[in-house]
Amino acid sequence: MNKVAAIIGAGVIGGGWAARFRMTGWQVRLYDPSPDAVAQIERVYQNALASVPQLVDGAMPAEGELVVCGSVEEAVSGATWIQESVPERLEIKQSVFREIQTHCSEDATIGSSTSGFMPSQLQADALRPEQIVVTHPYNPVYLLPLVELVPGAPVSAARIEQAKAILGEIGMHAVHIKKEIDAHVGDRLLEALWREALWLVSDGIATTGEIDDIMTHSFGMRWAQMGLFDTYRVAGGQAGMRHFMEQFGPCLTWPWTKLMDVPEFNDKLVSTIVSQSDAQSGHLTISEMEQIRDRNLVGFLKVLKDNDWAAGKMFNQWLADAPKPVSQVALDQPLALHSARVLPSWVDYNGHMTEFRYSQVLTNASDAILEFVGMDKAYIDTGFSYYTVESHIRHLGECKLNETLTVHSQLIAADDKRMHVYHSIQNERGEEVVTGEHMMLHVDRAANKACPVNEPMKSRLAALLAAQADLPKPTALGRFVGAPR
Repeated sequence: MNKVAAIIGAGVIGGGWAARFRMTGWQVRLYDPSPDAVAQIERVYQNALASVPQLVDGAMPAEGELVVCGSVEEAVSGATWIQESVPERLEIKQSVFREIQTHCSEDATIGSSTSGFMPSQLQADALRPEQIVVTHPYNPVYLLPLVELVPGAPVSAARIEQAKAILGEIGMHAVHIKKEIDAHVGDRLLEALWREALWLVSDGIATTGEIDDIMTHSFGMRWAQMGLFDTYRVAGGQAGMRHFMEQFGPCLTWPWTKLMDVPEFNDKLVSTIVSQSDAQSGHLTISEMEQIRDRNLVGFLKVLKDNDWAAGKMFNQWLADAPKPVSQVALDQPLALHSARVLPSWVDYNGHMTEFRYSQVLTNASDAILEFVGMDKAYIDTGFSYYTVESHIRHLGECKLNETLTVHSQLIAADDKRMHVYHSIQNERGEEVVTGEHMMLHVDRAANKACPVNEPMKSRLAALLAAQADLPKPTALGRFVGAPR
């Protein structure tokens, strides 16, 4: 497949789409007539670079090229995926679609980031209506994986599946909305909450800050990992959803919400909302709030990844399916199976990478060696694994923010139960900055006892050990703390 994505419109959403494609190895062709377009794209991309790699245990895919184009024609010619993110005005979008379809391939899929328009509205008067689908994401697009895929009647099943596959490749979870409706699904739910919140502020019941506190300190955290229906299913106790519905169903007739009844949208309400919002968060710039938001989202997603749950489960599946970049696989040389970039959260008060992050990189390198010889998830699921029983780390240099590190790994010894590996972490200038020496023991996890390694991993280990037998032994092998140089 030709991995070329055209991004038409370089606002916050278009920038997020550009980051998604670019970070997963696609060439991104950008068109936006605004003089600030490139700066906006780069600002969003830097936010993505500071957050997304923290969720990837190994190396990120090779970065895709960003090509700034001078016209829609230049951007879309030869593109496989075209993402429209222009202002939310129907006549503008329809005009852009006509220009896109004049120049793009008939095989390309054209996705619209629209938050409100139905596909039938976007497809009206199009040259090829069957080519246009709604692909509505959530901000920040580079971190939040959900996209509402709303194809509409003219779009074939084959194109829908192709769209799902492409979105999955860049780490997005496409929910196929099978009937079109204004504002799709997510924004309709958000709009109901927004309307009620406006009433609560307008009637003096609660301030913007108090409403946000109620959400962030309670049901917002529940929704982040179970959603609405699963949350209420649990609330029903052992009897589940049926008991919850029987218990709280009558409340639907009570005057708890105003729903479609909205307060008058006048200057007084706007001033109230703005002044309360300024008091709540006016001490922070928008850029600072974006960075705080992304750090919090990374934390949430890490927990969900660890528990293989909700968005974390989808993220784990995406990483498992993604091609693993291996810079060198000649068995008779140290294996370069793992690389990493020094992230902002990895740097301490001295501006250097912290000790425990070196341990993390070395651990990931050991995992890469183990996976290389056959200890994948399927092997672990059989009840066997390797446990690290001894480690020695030497710090020879300093690593600073954004430096790229590559680990070169050598198998020193291996028998039925033990595995002795040596790692050398090198910076992008080829300088050795850290070494790690580790002894690992093959374990029956159920019995919690050492046991012989199983086939075919036993044979793979033997082959790697034989191939590396003639490599010179590292000079620091067997060193201990305080040992003379």
